[in-house]
Amino acid sequence: MPQPNPDRRLASGNEAVAQAALAAGVALGTGYPGTPSTEILEAFDALGGRAQWAPNEKVALEVGIGAAFAGARALVTMKHVGLNVAADPLFTAAYTGVTGGLVVVSADDPGMASSQNEQDNRRFAVAAGVPMLEPSDSQEAYDFTLLAITISERWRIPVLLRMTTRVCHSATLVQTKGQLAPAQPPTFVRDVPGRVMIPAYARPAHHRLRAKLAEIAAWNESEGPTQVVDGERAMGIITSGISFQHVREAAPHARVLKIGLSYPPPVEAMRRFAASVDRCLVVEEGDPYLYEAARTAGIAVEQKPEMYRFGELNVSRVRRIVAADVSPEPALPAGKPPELCPGCPHRNVFEALHDLHCIVAGDIGCYTLGVLPPFSAMDTCVCMGAAIGVGLGLRHTLPPEQARKVVSVIGDSTFVHSGITGLVEMVYNPPATGHVLLILDNGTTAMTGMQEHPGTGRRLNHEPTGRVVFEDLARTLGIKNVLTVDPIADSDAITRVLREALARDELSIIIARRPCLLAAGTIKLREKKSNAGQ
Repeated sequence: MPQPNPDRRLASGNEAVAQAALAAGVALGTGYPGTPSTEILEAFDALGGRAQWAPNEKVALEVGIGAAFAGARALVTMKHVGLNVAADPLFTAAYTGVTGGLVVVSADDPGMASSQNEQDNRRFAVAAGVPMLEPSDSQEAYDFTLLAITISERWRIPVLLRMTTRVCHSATLVQTKGQLAPAQPPTFVRDVPGRVMIPAYARPAHHRLRAKLAEIAAWNESEGPTQVVDGERAMGIITSGISFQHVREAAPHARVLKIGLSYPPPVEAMRRFAASVDRCLVVEEGDPYLYEAARTAGIAVEQKPEMYRFGELNVSRVRRIVAADVSPEPALPAGKPPELCPGCPHRNVFEALHDLHCIVAGDIGCYTLGVLPPFSAMDTCVCMGAAIGVGLGLRHTLPPEQARKVVSVIGDSTFVHSGITGLVEMVYNPPATGHVLLILDNGTTAMTGMQEHPGTGRRLNHEPTGRVVFEDLARTLGIKNVLTVDPIADSDAITRVLREALARDELSIIIARRPCLLAAGTIKLREKKSNAGQ
């Protein structure tokens, strides 16, 4: 009877990344929760790794860079829009380089299952000048995490690991035997020209970066994770990531070039492959990134029709791409529209905003659902933290009778993520009519699965830590009208305090605090545990 193999297990892509990070001796995992990346750090923590949530992705990457400067191996995780927030340190870290391996996971969301856009973060690799790996299943999520650390330490450069929703959340078998040589003990070695990017040091650093990328490109051509699957000469397909799985099922007889390290791309491998087939098609989810790389190099390839640039690919859509079928696609079955949970403590808030005819600058999170009926109480939603800045812009420019109706609405985790600088702007450049900021505090990061944040007073593993108190922060900045209400205990309070705040030409902060209904019991247990330990 065959014995079970302890090194072979079923795991999602996110779990596989966590397992690889543990196997590689990653000293620190940090990030901000965001679908579809959230489970990576949660799994890393459950496996015994050191994991922590940061206030936002920029801070997470900066912490990861600091760890890598010390020679430690670090993993930084975020969803695709989080990389927008982290772009500032990423671009400069490409110049400074790193000592320990630094892997930055960008979990893209084609089709916008839980996002405000479907940007293709392969563009970030090119713009920042950092190598990028694209796993196509959980095994490669494991293997490529180890490879990313190897590349990072060999060339002393951050590496992007680009995941997508299906790779993150689909479970496949993973052989977890792969290991790396142990990391060197962390230590600080002073390197001012390499770490301090004033212009005099940044100019040569840029030259060093381009030389590294040229070396990595040459390595990718000769030794990189590029795979050719043999097939009939009539049809050749160049692909990467999850698209490879769809291609193998949709076109089983095609010859396939699967690219693992997609930046810098293996251009000569693509050229040889295209010459070996009668027709060469590039199948990729999102932007025509590989197609453009091939065409720029003068390689004769076809791209998918523009209609397939939007949303996720699947086997059916890839079959249509191969057949050059541009007829209208079958309509997807209508799903149940999202809504605020029945019993959500903040439904009363949106009812009040609607009844008072407020102009609502909204934000990312559960509360975005306030835009939908029956509330219809949100007028703008741009990105994390934008509620405050957008609301201030409206207040500054609208006629006074309209300006006095503007309210910025933001959740607690989002406020810590990107709202604090907006609060500073509110104090620094107050509108003539004042402004009203409404923080909906449900005690958790609810939209991504009830994670902790600096406003809860608990770390990723739910152990107690310092807590950001919103009322204290507001008063420290000089805001005098700071009010806290419980929208359930006193259902009329939110309407009353909102009406009063809107009538005053001054800055007001209203904190509507009530735990998320789904997390309330767990939050009480954690608070009891924290209090018992004090």
